Amino acid sequence: MKNKLIIIGTGGHAKVVIDIFRRLPKFEIVGLIEREPFLKKFFDLPVIGSDRDLEKIHKNGINNIFIAVGDNKKRSELASNVQEIGYSLVNAISPFTQISETVEIGRGIAIMPGAIINPDSSIGDNVIINTGSTIDHDCLISKDAHIAPGCNLAGNVKIGQGVFLGIGCKVIPEISIGAWSNIGAGSVVVKNIPDHCLAFGVPATVKKTEVR
Repeated sequence: MKNKLIIIGTGGHAKVVIDIFRRLPKFEIVGLIEREPFLKKFFDLPVIGSDRDLEKIHKNGINNIFIAVGDNKKRSELASNVQEIGYSLVNAISPFTQISETVEIGRGIAIMPGAIINPDSSIGDNVIINTGSTIDHDCLISKDAHIAPGCNLAGNVKIGQGVFLGIGCKVIPEISIGAWSNIGAGSVVVKNIPDHCLAFGVPATVKKTEVR
């Protein structure tokens, strides 16, 4: 018997997540949630409500949920909200990945087709490892981060909470990127990046620091 699952999100990211779950025999997607349910269907699945309906849906016996939202802060907030209601966050891990048996994997994680994660790395809750990205040995990807398609991380890289690495970024060994920093597409990171920064270029340099 399959476990019933709802998915939050009706965008392009959600399409990829839905496609992954359709290949996983453990789950049956019973419906989608969006902030305002203007759609009746999305990707051949019913839209069954908005955020306001999550408590009612949970009381009706749906316990499993996946948050298919690309924005890191929104995904983090939603994860906290749905867990307070009582939902269990599940993982969307494509069967077309290569993940070492020694990798630690949290909850609510999306690992897209073509991703490779090598030994003794750790993937925190609500992380997205997007299409064709590679994570080498002993990396730490903290919760709520998003590694965009085609990124390459060398060994012993530390990615802070909520970091966004744009498409095609490369990070050399032993680098740390601070929490909630954004690295522009195609950048090559060769020095540590502090928290709450925007950095880009080859090599990546800090262009802006968020005032907090």
